[in-house]
Amino acid sequence: MSQLRKIELLAPAKDARCAKVAIDYGADAVYMGAGRFGARRAAGNSLEDISEVIRYAHLFGVKVYATLNTLLYDDELTEAEALAHSLIDAGIDALIIQDMALRQMNLPVELHASTQVAIGSVEEARFFEQCGFSRLILERALSLEEIRAIGKATSAELECFIHGAICVGHSGRCFLSRSTSERSGNRGECSQPCRLPYDLVDGQGRKIFEGKHLLSVRDFNLSSSLEELIDAGVSSFKIEGRLKEENYVKNIVSHYRRLLDEIISRREDIARSSYGHSAVDFQPDPDKSFTRGASQYMLYGKRAGVASFNTPKAIGEKLGRVESVARNSFRLHSKQRLSAGDGICIVSNGEVRGTNINKVEGDIITPNRMEGIVAGVELFRNYDHLFTLSLERSQVQRRITSSARLTLSAEGITLAVCDQMGLRAEASRDIPLERAANPDKMRQTALRAIEKSGNTIFDLTNIEVEGCEWFAPASILSEMRREALESLTLKHAEVKLNHTISADDKTAVYPRKTVSRYENVTNSLAREFYMQHGVEIIEPALECKSTRGERVMLSSYCLRREIGECLKEKHTLNGDLYLVHGTARYRLAFDCKRCQMMLYDESHNTRE
Repeated sequence: MSQLRKIELLAPAKDARCAKVAIDYGADAVYMGAGRFGARRAAGNSLEDISEVIRYAHLFGVKVYATLNTLLYDDELTEAEALAHSLIDAGIDALIIQDMALRQMNLPVELHASTQVAIGSVEEARFFEQCGFSRLILERALSLEEIRAIGKATSAELECFIHGAICVGHSGRCFLSRSTSERSGNRGECSQPCRLPYDLVDGQGRKIFEGKHLLSVRDFNLSSSLEELIDAGVSSFKIEGRLKEENYVKNIVSHYRRLLDEIISRREDIARSSYGHSAVDFQPDPDKSFTRGASQYMLYGKRAGVASFNTPKAIGEKLGRVESVARNSFRLHSKQRLSAGDGICIVSNGEVRGTNINKVEGDIITPNRMEGIVAGVELFRNYDHLFTLSLERSQVQRRITSSARLTLSAEGITLAVCDQMGLRAEASRDIPLERAANPDKMRQTALRAIEKSGNTIFDLTNIEVEGCEWFAPASILSEMRREALESLTLKHAEVKLNHTISADDKTAVYPRKTVSRYENVTNSLAREFYMQHGVEIIEPALECKSTRGERVMLSSYCLRREIGECLKEKHTLNGDLYLVHGTARYRLAFDCKRCQMMLYDESHNTRE
């Protein structure tokens, strides 16, 4: 019988607390940043905190991945290598990397190719697998068909994003932030200029759109596509959000845990990659956490309707349209239950206007302010007070299902505990026991003493008691229970998780003879890596030079397609088009064969 394929729910962690929350609410793995060199500089963590997370995670077979996925300069290589070794010594399960200098260091750890590597083809996937990457984190813009092709062509694990923000540009190939500031997305400090309002103008300067968020795409929600992705070869399902707070992690992890568990429960070819159960005490709802609106992006092919022109902010769940208004209130028929304390908003002229609800009486809503609320306006709820309270009050602790067998005899007591993983521990006392005056009462006393697993990771659900005709004090039984469970916890801490650490096959040939400036070779070790794999020309990295006149974004999102002006279909807009925000100006170019859009920097104040 072939081994079951392990399915992993991978959660973000801005810090140790969020990591523990993710684990308790059902994550099979977490990813978090170290002190430096992570693609979210604001989400760095100390080695002590990462070590603490690893110790807790490994009790449940949960893996911890560190993001060392920024580009590196030559004067940073020594520090980056030292940090990598420190993480390895701490027990990290894998490093997520973008810069091939880290591959070249031959680190004794599992390596995952970051989404910043921009793996988007079968040829690229095969190459990086040959180079020793056990997992390939796919570009967000791939279609299900493209993912399926990569899955058939490689044996490396495939990871894809299923929820959260989407980079409109291909990851690792975007320089938009650098074109306007010192902050670089490839160095962990993206300023998110794609979320700004732009004017769309033609070559004559005529405005087609004014002050719209023309590059701001909706957020991922692939809730309905998980099984198709499993069948396409995806094993790890990643939630975006290393800057998100605990409530977001609780809600979104719980949501996808339920969906994946349902799929796993009815299939015989897949299994969950970690163990333990989480009894969540609220009803997860991804619409109630930060979202710019749900999108499947390009999973089912290149399509329109994936952008949110009016605002890049979270407007929340749609409630309906206002029916009528009074001086201090309005009438709203909604399927959603509203309550005092909720936050509601409208979107008007690209601006989000919000207020709080003071009172709800049937379908009559009294808000704090009536500004902008008129009959017919569409209303959204961006803060659900009762749901948020349920998240804040939720205190889930992950548990491992276990059984216990207590044996009483004239010669002493033995307690054996065994968990769902087959790990076993014992506690015993060689003490003479007297006959119990009431065997039934002794059984109840024993059950109460053993079932109290307290603040441990175990849930004792099946307890057998033998020899109830012998009396044992409850205090001794409780002491033995604590001793046995402590021993079982230590055994869990000692379990070695499986890792795939592979060498770089130097015979592997890079799919292209030239590494372009957009692929960002920024140090000597990365240059050495590509030259060893058959590359003949390595252009100076755009990351290290001016972006003037350069392509600063490559995207599968197409603005023409989004506004109904696709060049392959009927269209009315001809000639060059430009995006303008203040002094920033970008010329749009279109590769219709590949169905891709590019932005070229034509700003007058581009940094040299």
